[in-house]
Amino acid sequence: MIDPRFVYLAAGLSALGAYGYVRDTVRGTTAPNRVTWSLWGVEGVLAALNEVQQHVGLAAIMTLMLGLVPFVVVAASFRNPQGVWSIGPFDVVCGLISLAGLVAWFFVHEATLALVTFVVADQIAALPTLRKSWLVPETESPRVFFLGALNCFITILTLRALTTAGVLFPGCIMVMDFVLAGLIFTRVGPRLRAWRTAVAT
Repeated sequence: MIDPRFVYLAAGLSALGAYGYVRDTVRGTTAPNRVTWSLWGVEGVLAALNEVQQHVGLAAIMTLMLGLVPFVVVAASFRNPQGVWSIGPFDVVCGLISLAGLVAWFFVHEATLALVTFVVADQIAALPTLRKSWLVPETESPRVFFLGALNCFITILTLRALTTAGVLFPGCIMVMDFVLAGLIFTRVGPRLRAWRTAVAT
């Protein structure tokens, strides 16, 4: 494990990624999905409070960043009407399921089960942006997700002990962020659809 103070570097990476994403949102070159980002904000703050209660340590700073950054992104999306993704039925369904997961988390009193419920809710909240990154990756920016994944990886390395409470939430976010960054950077969705069209004709 590395020095716990590296968590400040991780938080700085998140801030750097957030700056670029917010800038692109204000410019209208990136269109965040408000369902995903709003839920990420709520869930990040709740997760940070939970980690503080479980004495996770400095790693809670990273988790707090995961909550604060999305709120800034959502606020930025209101500065430019073009810098927001239209919400459809799929987004609404995912949002409602994620909220239901948060309600379940609130009433579950067994720590590990509550954490799993919370993480599932967080991953469901990511599905609208995952779908958008597959369909129209040009409306997203990969850097915020790559740096977010790196943030989570560094944070996990700072843990003195690899416990479920300390690893599960940042670990799942790390995987999701890497997937999102990969989809956006490679634009594999449109490429695959173009290839299928070419083969069909």
